[in-house]
Amino acid sequence: MSSDWKLEIMECGDLVQDDDEVAPEGEAERRWNRYVELADSVTGKEGPEGVAAIVASLKADEDYGAYQAAHAALGRFPHADLGTGVALASRELLSIPKDASGNILLILTRASPMAVNSFTEAIRAAEPGVQSAIRDLVEFHENEEWLTAEGAQGVLLMPRE
Repeated sequence: MSSDWKLEIMECGDLVQDDDEVAPEGEAERRWNRYVELADSVTGKEGPEGVAAIVASLKADEDYGAYQAAHAALGRFPHADLGTGVALASRELLSIPKDASGNILLILTRASPMAVNSFTEAIRAAEPGVQSAIRDLVEFHENEEWLTAEGAQGVLLMPRE
């Protein structure tokens, strides 16, 4: 996929919300449809950068079902690319809504040990502050949210400084 695809999926992922009074009429439907189309076009050969673009696209509080296409797209990537790509998007993972970040972390933990190992190795290249914030996010989801289920806790062992 081209860099245009990456930019477009990130732009379209910022879905128009119901209370938006600024977006032109029809923009919400156009953006939703285009987002799903872009996510459905993913083959899994886009590499870790493709994974990172998908993670970065999950900006909206309410996705109205569009992000299901993104989650399905993540399942088409080789597990090593999935783990590396989530780590590449670590800053974005910290800024997207908590439900979206938790879902991404759950997808990662359930993918395979290879995905988790790739994530762990790649996150070591992140700045210490980002590593610490990701560790806090994982701990939050293990205690409160998406990673509370048996088999999901303690899977993402974040490197300590």
